Amino acid sequence: MSSVVTPSSPAVLKRWIALELRRLRKQAGLKQKDAAQRIGRSQQHIGYLESARNLPSHGDLELLLGLYGMQDRHDFMRDLLSAAKKGRNWWTGLSGAVPKWFDLFLGLEAGAAELSSFDALLVTGLLQTRAYAEAVVRSDTDLSDDEVGQRVELRMRRQDLLDRSEEPVRLWTIMDESVLYRTLGSSDVMRDQLRQLLAMSERPRVDLQVLPLSGNAHTAQQGGTFTLMRFPVDMVGDPGVVYHELLSSGHYLEDPSEVLLYERTFRRIAGLAAEPGDSRRMIERAIKEV
Repeated sequence: MSSVVTPSSPAVLKRWIALELRRLRKQAGLKQKDAAQRIGRSQQHIGYLESARNLPSHGDLELLLGLYGMQDRHDFMRDLLSAAKKGRNWWTGLSGAVPKWFDLFLGLEAGAAELSSFDALLVTGLLQTRAYAEAVVRSDTDLSDDEVGQRVELRMRRQDLLDRSEEPVRLWTIMDESVLYRTLGSSDVMRDQLRQLLAMSERPRVDLQVLPLSGNAHTAQQGGTFTLMRFPVDMVGDPGVVYHELLSSGHYLEDPSEVLLYERTFRRIAGLAAEPGDSRRMIERAIKEV
């Protein structure tokens, strides 16, 4: 493989490079301090490269691949590095609408192959109507009309992931039944949002389930809303990322054992949630009752 063909983003390409460098070092049977000594760098420098904090220089990349006996990966890794440096984030024109801590989420989301979310309070952003999104933004923040408009536009643009020509993202969302009845904006806004959910649930790459209020207690009640991100299979060894949004920051979990815990939790919630067909009927009933 000599070129990067997987749809991605600078943040995911940077992550891919870090994962590859860590995997190849371990495959060569070397510790970080050993690799650092052999190429005349500090252990911290190697750690920064393998944690995606920094990108390697072309010189470092050549030295490390030679040390790991993987010179045949040079062209591929060079292309990855070039793409990561030249890539442009799609939200650059809306930078005023993006809190600094949300940048990483947008980059990871843009390069994800699969997104799985449990939504305890609101409809997931990728399925929100414009009017519902505006009601959400206005209820959560003290912003000017211009700032509200930018944040709503950002949310709408994120939904392009579902329509991209090459490998649109696969979305699996489970929402608490209370979300269907928590009115934001007006009753008309809410009914339109629920109709949007019905329409989107018919898409082949969207799975939507509703967790009934009458269901058994589940472990997610302790942690609330979360999103699981999984990346293209080309990214060998990537465990995925779990994202929690807090009031003033985002929290990312990348340790494989923690990601696995959330994957199991999500599967348990899916087992308690209504099947897609029954979930659609619950949404239809909510439309009549809102």
